[in-house]
Amino acid sequence: MPTVRTLARLAWVMAICVSLHAQTGKTISIQLRDGRSGKLIAPSNFLLRVDRHDTVRNEWLKMNDDGTAAVTIPDDIKEISLQATYDSGMEYYVNCDAAKLGNQDRVIWYPVDMIMKTGVVTPNECGKPGYAAHPGEFVVFVRKRNVLDHPHD
Repeated sequence: MPTVRTLARLAWVMAICVSLHAQTGKTISIQLRDGRSGKLIAPSNFLLRVDRHDTVRNEWLKMNDDGTAAVTIPDDIKEISLQATYDSGMEYYVNCDAAKLGNQDRVIWYPVDMIMKTGVVTPNECGKPGYAAHPGEFVVFVRKRNVLDHPHD
């Protein structure tokens, strides 16, 4: 049977490992903004994908009530893509960087290095509001679907 001292050492080593693991990676600040007004939007959920994989990786994402989020991704991730939902997750926002494309549900990828160095604001084909990002910020302009949009699968 392990002694109290051995259990204490094991707990200490595990705490150090968890602390070191939590410090690795890159943290990106995400803002979801209305493409017409520029105001922050609080979505039902975000759908984060990395490195051109279809798997949603929301375990790295922490949502805030105001429409912002923080995502801490491993250092080896090169690109991210982000979509958001509304109406309790039943509907997808149209990303304004793909709003005028034939396939509005198309996934567009953004380089993590650029987000970390200069910040990235997605193109806004939904309206005129603009925004200047700071290093580490990813600003995504969206709009709700309308009757003219093609239904998503």
